[in-house]
Amino acid sequence: MAGQPRPRAEPFYGGQAVVEGVMMRGRHVWAVAVRRPDGSLHLESHGIRSIADRHPILRRPLLRGVVALGQALAIGFRALAISARESAPEEEQLSSRQMAVSMAIAVALFLGLFIVLPALAFRWVGHRVDASLLVNAGEGVFRVALFLGYLALIGRTREIRRVFAYHGAEHKTIAAYEHGEELTPERVDRYPTLHVRCGTNFLLLVMVITIFVFALFGSPGIWWRIGSRIVAIPLIAGLAFEMLRLGARYPESRLIRALMLPGLWLQEIPARPPEPDMIEVAIASFNEVLRREAEHEAQGPSTA
Repeated sequence: MAGQPRPRAEPFYGGQAVVEGVMMRGRHVWAVAVRRPDGSLHLESHGIRSIADRHPILRRPLLRGVVALGQALAIGFRALAISARESAPEEEQLSSRQMAVSMAIAVALFLGLFIVLPALAFRWVGHRVDASLLVNAGEGVFRVALFLGYLALIGRTREIRRVFAYHGAEHKTIAAYEHGEELTPERVDRYPTLHVRCGTNFLLLVMVITIFVFALFGSPGIWWRIGSRIVAIPLIAGLAFEMLRLGARYPESRLIRALMLPGLWLQEIPARPPEPDMIEVAIASFNEVLRREAEHEAQGPSTA
């Protein structure tokens, strides 16, 4: 492929597919570009103000992963709300209240499906198998299988297939930039849809780490079983974040590549080959982040 990899001292860029669009983020700024029903492009960007800037202790290993997860969720929900508004005809747009309720329901369903359901199911198994370590490990394996099945199932719908294709456009754009490539749809499309820093990798790492963490927990009661799993999420997220950083910083390491390989395989489901106009959207979002980041560096940190 053309182009030379950019120096690793440069900040890592990331992003997220949204409804008919792509959100990209840098160190100080995030942007979202959305294709409207009339074919025009909506583009907006916002500064990132991290709590870790005010409390440096939160930049330490494990803690920074919890902060990063909370920040990513906040930005992701906001970008989804923007994309839902801009991608729908005016008469079909949801109000802010309706959007908040929809997202609250989505979070509740996620917790119910991937935390509560496996805990309940394997609490029942625990009554019949007198080996708590084995039962808890089985619960973790079941959770991973449930996650894989969920991705495969939702990926069969037309709307989600389009989101997955925008996800592929996001990955291609970032990969092209990191290799010093000119950001045009034709050149960006040469790059793979898989990327080591993908959020799917993060989720899979979380699911796998839960197998080992929860396997160490006892099973005195169902409320402990559910509560301990919810409370442990920040710790597990912190561990997964540190592993993802290792994968990004040492992509040539054979050990790191082996650890990240399952996550890359998994991306074959939610990162699909995009159409050229989808790549255009991803490039527009990424260029806006680059523009705002350059402004921030030129004018100073108080302008973010």
